[in-house]
Amino acid sequence: MIEVRGLQKVYKVHEREAGFWSSVRSLFDRKFRDVYAVDDVSFSIAPGEIVGFLGPNGAGKTTTMKVLTGLLHPTAGEVQVGGFVPHKHERAFKRRISLVMGQKSQLIWDVPASETFLVNKVIYEIDDAAYRRQLDELIELLQIAEVMQKPVRQLSLGERMKCELAASLLHKPDLLFLDEPTIGLDVNMQEVVREFIRRYNRLHKATILLTSHYMADVAALCQRVMVINRGKLLYDGEISELIERHAPYKRLKLWFDGGREALELLESTLLSCGDSGLKVIAQTEHHVELEVARQHISTVSARLLQTLAVADLTIEDPSLEDVISQAFAAGVQP
Repeated sequence: MIEVRGLQKVYKVHEREAGFWSSVRSLFDRKFRDVYAVDDVSFSIAPGEIVGFLGPNGAGKTTTMKVLTGLLHPTAGEVQVGGFVPHKHERAFKRRISLVMGQKSQLIWDVPASETFLVNKVIYEIDDAAYRRQLDELIELLQIAEVMQKPVRQLSLGERMKCELAASLLHKPDLLFLDEPTIGLDVNMQEVVREFIRRYNRLHKATILLTSHYMADVAALCQRVMVINRGKLLYDGEISELIERHAPYKRLKLWFDGGREALELLESTLLSCGDSGLKVIAQTEHHVELEVARQHISTVSARLLQTLAVADLTIEDPSLEDVISQAFAAGVQP
């Protein structure tokens, strides 16, 4: 559904030193440098996939999204989306895609969201019957019946985001680009939006490319992720493999009956574990948190349970935020 080969987007940025005379000189001798927003990025996405697109601010995520939707012309490389070249702006292509940006609104501020829906109906030339069917489905999925007639300026952030999604999906696109769709929403509303995205994908077999700084969005919706930083694609594959590659350990948290003898016993037990990739993250009189290599986690936890008066023990995978940070730091190409 999406094919990208050697995508590059370069901006020429004017540079000058501070000061009056530097400003004058820049009128006659302007200096530029090339900034690579996206540099030699290649990937493909199959129909019906939900793929997470991750990276820090300025990594190239939104630039790539804009190229894929035709808002930007690539400097170099080949891009095909649904069989179309996005920057040619063909009408059939525009009817197949939708771009939802959590930080930008398409709703008309002083009138109800239903008015924006009617505007989009005309723009996308949706016939009355199809419009009614799709709107009814979106109202039910997003639970927005009660806010349809309220002016947009009176809606909460969560209500506005749900109406933004409805407005973007009235023409039933099968290619959906979501740029930070849950930004600023509370935890409950984030889950509502995630569940809607999941159901829309299941009902319409839509292909979805999702960017988000909330790793809970990615963990809940995506099996595959792409990690980009400084315009370079660092990783493209399953989340489980990313965790194995950049976080080959688990977190072991142990609560025990404290005291001097218990601490001495803990120390001797940890020393006896030998070369198990063990690292103490935090420790108090009654609690210790460890990083342990995945292949040794069962041995270490069993030994601790045998030797200490354990009140509680938990074993967790590292957070996806930690994994992504490790991937950025490694900077290794896939």
